[in-house]
Amino acid sequence: MSVTTSLNQVDLEAVGALVGKIQQDPEAAQTTWAANVRWAGAFRSESQVRSFPPTASDEPTGLGGSDTAPNPVEQLLSALGNCLAVGYAANASVAGIAIKDLKIAVDGDVDLRSFLGLAPGHAGFSAIRVRVDLDTDADAEAVAELHRKVAASSPVGHTLQAAVPVEITPA
Repeated sequence: MSVTTSLNQVDLEAVGALVGKIQQDPEAAQTTWAANVRWAGAFRSESQVRSFPPTASDEPTGLGGSDTAPNPVEQLLSALGNCLAVGYAANASVAGIAIKDLKIAVDGDVDLRSFLGLAPGHAGFSAIRVRVDLDTDADAEAVAELHRKVAASSPVGHTLQAAVPVEITPA
C-alpha cells in the first residue's frame, strides 16, 4: 500500500508535521512576520522580506510615479490572490483534490479623493472582488467545500475583512 506524500506539489508530510507540532504546542501557532521598506526617491520604494531580493514599488505615471513597479494597492491585491492560491493548494491537497489549473483574478475600487486630501473619508478599498477559476475533476460538492474552507482560512482575506489595529510610530 502506498501513501501519497505529495499532491499538487504540496509536501503533505511537512504540512502534517506542522499541524502535529501546533496540536502538541499551541504556542507554536503564534508567529510574527515582517517587512522592511526603504524609500528610493519620488514614489519609489523597496520592500525587503527575509533574505529575498527587494520588491520594488512605484505609482503609475497618472498618479505622479514613474511606473517602474506595481503600486502598494496592486501589491495588496496580489497578496490576497497569492494567499488564496496557497489556501487552495493546501486545502485541495489535504482533501485529495488534484488541481489541474488555478487562476485567481483580484480587483478593487479606491476613491483617490481622500488619499489626495481632497475630501474626508476612507482612503482604502471600498470593495474587493475575487474571481476563482479552478480546473479540477473533483465533484461540485467537493469544490464548493474547498471554496468555503479557503475563504474561511485566508490570513490575508481575514485581515482585509476585519478591523486590525495598525500602529504607526516615528522612530
